Amino acid sequence: MTLTLFDTHAHLNIDDFAEHVDQVVDRAKQAGLVGIAVIGIDRPTSVRAVELAATYPDYLYAVVGIQPNSVASAAEGDWEFVADLAGSPGVRAIGETGLDCYWDDTPIEDQKVYFDRHMDLCLQTGLPMVIHMRESCELILQQMQSRSKLPAGVMHSFTGTIDQARQCLDLGMMISFAGMVTFKKSHDLREVAAMVPEDQLLVETDSPYLSPEPLRGKRPNEPARVEHTLRCLAEVRGVAPEHLADATTANAKRFFQLR
Repeated sequence: MTLTLFDTHAHLNIDDFAEHVDQVVDRAKQAGLVGIAVIGIDRPTSVRAVELAATYPDYLYAVVGIQPNSVASAAEGDWEFVADLAGSPGVRAIGETGLDCYWDDTPIEDQKVYFDRHMDLCLQTGLPMVIHMRESCELILQQMQSRSKLPAGVMHSFTGTIDQARQCLDLGMMISFAGMVTFKKSHDLREVAAMVPEDQLLVETDSPYLSPEPLRGKRPNEPARVEHTLRCLAEVRGVAPEHLADATTANAKRFFQLR
């Protein structure tokens, strides 16, 4: 039986897919996907996400923002441009934003300024935020907990601990898992995935990165492969894949405010 799936995080707007988006979308549809969120990481990719949402209406949905590692290279006026872009048709979220302590492309204090800007823009527009976390969950939690009001959000490609997941959940965040949860050594991450409430759970590919088992290392990853992650999650949670696919797809539609 074909599962009903929604890939909540894919980068179909970068060079890896420049020549074959049509084929990737066709394969996604054949695999049962009913929607894909295309994530911006800077001004050009945010523009491309909006273009793709216009080309594939009601199937590809744009997320616009300046990713933490892109902050240092952002030109004057880029933030204002992206903020204006948030009002474009097909834009369903802001991001990806957040903090990154793995790469040193952008000073952490500059990342924090942009994280606040994205959260403020979410509150102004009523759109949810997509949060990038890499070795930074504690700092992200501190920044979110220091605010008097938070927009809806998702911790994309979650890799934190159970305690960190609980704190994110307590803040009302969704938690999304990518291909890493399927890797053989990701026992701790699967324990986290088993405890996330069903109505706060999402799945993604982070295409073209993080191909899931049994396709690990085979790039580019693409949305059709999200089924492998979903089936892994269903197994560790002890539920039928069909049930979890329907639940996570309903969650995605609610999160992105789709009918």
